[in-house]
Amino acid sequence: MSYIEIESPDQQGNFKAYVAKPEGDGPAPGVIVIQEIFGINHVMRDICDNLAKSGYLAICPDLFWRLEPGIELTDKSQEEWDKAFDLFNRFDVDQGVQDLDATLTHVRQMEECTGKVGDIGYCLGGKLAYLMAARTDADCSVSYYGVDLANFMDEAKNIEDPLLLHVAMQDQFTSDADREKIKKALRPFDLISLMEYEGQDHAFAREGGEHYDADAAAQANARTADFLATYLGKNR
Repeated sequence: MSYIEIESPDQQGNFKAYVAKPEGDGPAPGVIVIQEIFGINHVMRDICDNLAKSGYLAICPDLFWRLEPGIELTDKSQEEWDKAFDLFNRFDVDQGVQDLDATLTHVRQMEECTGKVGDIGYCLGGKLAYLMAARTDADCSVSYYGVDLANFMDEAKNIEDPLLLHVAMQDQFTSDADREKIKKALRPFDLISLMEYEGQDHAFAREGGEHYDADAAAQANARTADFLATYLGKNR
């Protein structure tokens, strides 16, 4: 495992980020992997490692560092779910986006990076990926089943770089009314692509999770791979 430290934008300390680097010489496009509510666990590290195998410089920052640094939970016990939701409920979304923006700046300055950097987020990270598109100059963003997106539709007008959203149509954390609100609000924007997955629940792409669906996950991940290749430049 490899970790780096990133200076917080408000000078309140440094936070760690897991890094997976591709093999070979020369710089590569960067991808910031934005965590679920379980911290930088094996699922997030595996995503980074797989991105590195595909030729990307992948970085997953610890977004819970202000609450409890180094959190690493699974979805296998009620105790861990309770801990994860406690962190989620105390998490400051605006500060989280600021920390991600600091990560974006840091990655672009790494000698291993081409300067092109996108992001991929899951669950809580899916919401943050949407906000990265709206509030930062990330080169592209991908949101997997982002939570609470309906309350941020007024920010869609600020998006100036491509955004891909994977929407689970039976997501237990998003009502049908909110899904319709999201679809209606985002329809006018050419830079935003919304992909629907019928019959899928939240976290359908989390391998090993209760709602994991191999076919839907493969379809979403293939779309993501094409999206990243298009907007971050050719990987190795």
